[in-house]
Amino acid sequence: MVQEARQRVENLSADQVAAELDGGAAVLIDLREPGEQEQNGVIPGAVSAPRGMLEFWADPASPYHRPEFDPGRRIILHCASGGRSALAADTLRQMGYTKVAHLDGGMKAWAEAGRPVAKRGAQE
Repeated sequence: MVQEARQRVENLSADQVAAELDGGAAVLIDLREPGEQEQNGVIPGAVSAPRGMLEFWADPASPYHRPEFDPGRRIILHCASGGRSALAADTLRQMGYTKVAHLDGGMKAWAEAGRPVAKRGAQE
């Protein structure tokens, strides 16, 4: 399923994600659970949205909708290694999001590329 999802969504490297974030046009969504964020840190500026809440928070018709999820805005998802984010990006695509991508390799790829990692809560 993950491999199929990766074929349907835009896969970005850590450098590509960093460039988009520097441009200010994209919102980065961290799909990992709070415990994972505590243990491995977070990408500064990322919005925490545990995978289990994604569809509720992303659906504009849902009473749980969050403003960070705007179908017209560039949204980049990430998880620990890229599996959950590929599936989630595909889900958002099916929900009508047209500017969605994911960080291929996830937090692991971000850290390996030497990109900044903060302690959870430090980016807020």
